[in-house]
This record gives sequence, C-alpha cells and structure tokens, in this order.
Amino acid sequence: MLPAREARGDLRCSEHMLFMSDPLRQLRRCQFLATLAAGLLAFSAMAAEHRVFSATEISKISPGLKPGDTVVLKDGNWQDQTILFDARGTSQNPVTLRAETPGKVVLTGKSSVKMAGEYVVISGLNITNGHTATDGILITGHHCRLTESSVTDSTYKFFVHLDGWENRVDHCYLAGKTSESPTFQVEVGSKPNHHLVQHNHFGPRPPLGRNGGETMRVGYSWQSMSNSSTTVEYNLFDRCDGELEIISSKSCDNVYKHNTFLDCAGTLTLRHGNRCRVEGNFFIAHHKRGAGGIRIIGEDHVIVNNYIEGVAQGAFWITSGIVESPLKGYFQARNAVIAFNTVVDSAGPYLDLSAGIGSANRTLLPENITVANNVFVLPEGGVLLKGRQTDSYHWQNNFAWFSGAGAPKLPNGIRSEEPKLHRGADGLMRPDSDSPLRKAGAAVKGVAVAYDIDGQSRVGPLDVGCDQISNEPAINHPLTAGETGPSWLKRERAKP
Repeated sequence: MLPAREARGDLRCSEHMLFMSDPLRQLRRCQFLATLAAGLLAFSAMAAEHRVFSATEISKISPGLKPGDTVVLKDGNWQDQTILFDARGTSQNPVTLRAETPGKVVLTGKSSVKMAGEYVVISGLNITNGHTATDGILITGHHCRLTESSVTDSTYKFFVHLDGWENRVDHCYLAGKTSESPTFQVEVGSKPNHHLVQHNHFGPRPPLGRNGGETMRVGYSWQSMSNSSTTVEYNLFDRCDGELEIISSKSCDNVYKHNTFLDCAGTLTLRHGNRCRVEGNFFIAHHKRGAGGIRIIGEDHVIVNNYIEGVAQGAFWITSGIVESPLKGYFQARNAVIAFNTVVDSAGPYLDLSAGIGSANRTLLPENITVANNVFVLPEGGVLLKGRQTDSYHWQNNFAWFSGAGAPKLPNGIRSEEPKLHRGADGLMRPDSDSPLRKAGAAVKGVAVAYDIDGQSRVGPLDVGCDQISNEPAINHPLTAGETGPSWLKRERAKP
C-alpha cells in the first residue's frame, strides 16, 4: 500500500491526466481564465490615476471620479489648502486620495481636509502647524476610511471630526493639541453609526487647565441617550494630560477594548449614556499625578478584564446621581458590573462607592453594583474603599492584599489573602502557578467573559483577576508607539 502522501499525489496526478484528456474541460477552463483576465484588464483600464498639487485641482476632478480611481497628491508643502474630497466608490473598489510618498505631503497654515461620499479612503497625509477654527479633518458620509495620517501641533477645533456612519480611522498619529475642545470628536446621530477607531497613537497633549481638553469624546450631552455603537480598540493613549477625561463617552453602546493608557493624567470616563463595555485595557501610570482608572456614570455598564497599575487618583469611581438629572448632569450609576480586573500599587481609593455624593445636587447613591472576581493589591497605607456602601452592592470572590498594616474590616465577598503575584516578562504583575487566585472565580450572571486580558480563553475553573493562567499564546499586551500610528512615522523615528 502506498503511503498516504504518495496516494494523494497519485490521485492528483490521475485527476490532472483526466482533465488533460478531456478537451471540453480544457476549453471551459481557458474560457473562464480568458473572461477573468479580460475583466481585470477592463477594470484596470477603467481605473484612473490623477496627480494633483492643489485643492483646486482636486475639486475639478472629484465629480468625475469612478470606483477604483486614485488621486495622488504630489510631495511637498501644501500651504493654506482647503481640500474637499467627495466621491463614490464601492466596497471592493474605493476611491482613494493618497500622498505620493506617505508623510511627504505636508499641509500647514489654514489647510484642512473634508472627506465625504461613500467608500472613500484618504492615506498618508501629514498635517502640522494648522491654525484654523474649523476641523483639521472632517469625515462624513459612510464607509469612509482615514489611515496612515497625522495631525500634530495645531489649534483646530478638532484634529479629527467623525460623522456619518460605519467610518474607520486607523493607524494615525494625533498629538500636540493646545487649544480647547477634544482632539478627536465623534458625532452621534439618529441611528447607530458603528464607527471603528483602531491602532492609532494619541500622543502627548499638555494640560489645558480647564474643561474641554479631552483627547476623545464620543457624543455630546444632548446626544447621550442615542446609540453610537462606536468601537475604540488597540489604541495607545500616551501622556494625554488635557483634562480629567482622557476619553469622554457621551453616548450608548460603545466598546472600549484593548487600549493602552500610558502615563496619562486622567481617566476613561463613561460620562453620559448607558450600556458601554470597557474591556481588556491597560492603565499604566507610574504614579503620575492626576492619573486614574475608570469613572462609571449611567446604567448597565460592564467593566471587565482591565489591568490598572500605579494610578494616583483611584481605580473605579462609581458615581452618585441627581434626581431626574438633566442630560448634562450626573445620572446615577446603576446595574454596573465590575469583574475580573487587577489593580496593583495604586493610590486609593481603589473603589469610590459613592463618588460625588452631596455635590452638584447628587443625592442618589449607586444602585445594584456587582463587584466580582477582582484582585486588589495595595501599597502600604493604601485605601481600598471610600464612600457609602449600600445593600445594592454585591461582592463576590474578590481578593484584597494590604502591605504593611493588617486589613481593615471588609465586606463579605472580599477575601484578605496574599495573591502571590510576580512581575512577568511583559512588566505586568501576574499570578504565580500556586496563587490562591487560581480557580477561585465564578461566572457573573448575565455577563459573558470568554477571554482574559491576554486574549486567552477563560475555560474550566475561572481565575480571579484579569489574567487567566493559560498555555494559549497571548494575543494582547500593552501597546507601544512602534505598534500604533502611521508606518511612515515609525520609519522616520527609526532613522539615526
């Protein structure tokens, strides 16, 4: 008997001989290949490339652009150019506006870009030292994409302003905003917009000294009860110090996952809106003044699998509310789940149980809050809990460890025991193989947590904290500048 591999080879050979001996099959295959080639050649002939060196030239050719066409911006300094790129592509053949050499088309002064239409791509732009009161880049329409671009050291109202629906912003670098208003603004309309914001590097933003210095805002107060369903994932927020809110979520059903907040003086704030999910993020602050974790305002939020280390302003702020709060006020935190998180070496309180109570007419204590399967490792003198706890708090399978002095009186559902953590190769504190966190967790009713912070499956007995010990390869990790933002900018930084 032939080995399996040889048998398969003989079978393929027999099929080939059969095909070669069948003229009708040969003819049909040749006809198919000829039709395919003709189609590709036809599309190639239809798709056009246009080379331009001014916004005026772009405006002239835009009405005649067809799916698959490309507009190439010639390298150089584009001073005071107001670009409007409005075109209609398709999912398979978008219309593209790109730099001749990524990063070498430099827009300055009063330059700005507006992209509209559908299935449009803009790539490789370098906007710097812009100083208009409008937006640096405004994206409208639907299924549009901004990629491999940067906006730096400018005073636009918004560096990037995202409108329409199902638009994507990825691999961009935004840094150095010194004026009021968020760096990145997402509008929310009458229907879910399903935007995707991923793999971007949000670089340093200096303190503004007042409200309005957010790095990202998803919605406004008056849009906050509308469903945005925007996903913000795999982004690096690096020294974003504009104000207390690094991200200000002001709409419903958003997902913030696998982002890294590095040395940022602020928090991820669920400021308005309901049903948002904050999952698998890394908050690493090195005790920077003003750095914090997550503020929870509104209803039905899920906060799972996050790693928080070295923050100075507390890990979780669970907020009190106003009776019949106006949209711009403070809604009571209700029905929140805070589970499978790890907080280490941070200033307290780790959990503020009634943040803001008694201020700004806030009289409603948080209600129906589940805190489960978390591990809290406190430095000497650290504070675990602050504020008023009510019967609406549900504590399950949590661990807390206090360095130095003994543990204070803790609610049932928080166990005082050393979790046995070690510093892993990636710099994170991880459970030892004999850690009491192993197999000490339990499922949380109504909340699916299928993976841990590394992207490894949570199967079998559940571990407490963000890290499920596993032999699976780790997919997620704290992001660096070399893994986010435009590839051309990484090459520039790498030059000696």
